[in-house]
Amino acid sequence: MKIAIGCDAAGFILKDTVVSCLARLGHEYFDYGTYNEESCDYPDFALAVAESVAGGKCEKGILLCGTGIGMAICANKVKGVRAAVCNDEFSAKATAAHNDSNVLAIGGRIVDKGLAERIVSAWLSTIFEGGRHKRRVDKIDGIEARYFK
Repeated sequence: MKIAIGCDAAGFILKDTVVSCLARLGHEYFDYGTYNEESCDYPDFALAVAESVAGGKCEKGILLCGTGIGMAICANKVKGVRAAVCNDEFSAKATAAHNDSNVLAIGGRIVDKGLAERIVSAWLSTIFEGGRHKRRVDKIDGIEARYFK
């Protein structure tokens, strides 16, 4: 699977761990930055990852910042993106299974390296369940169609 990854300075501490995890799991990744711990603006990286996913270059995306929240807010402004903040394994599995999320956001100031690997692995290995969840995702898509003109 092709996965876009992006981070800001606060998420940079987890990026090597996540990239190594992706490689170990056999995924190809595209790194949209940042490439150091210098202060930067997270919306730039969230947008690049979100556009990559929405445009079909990558099937999924992973965003890393201090909490995951700012990145997810920004990514969800792009039509076709369903970004979820997951700082635990249960949430990662649930959003993949129930929300068909295509972007995962993790907080580098909340999650340690071992947990980040488990979150990424759980999210990528969980299949969308469809059924009643498909009906709900379709409703989300309907809201998006109504407001994203």
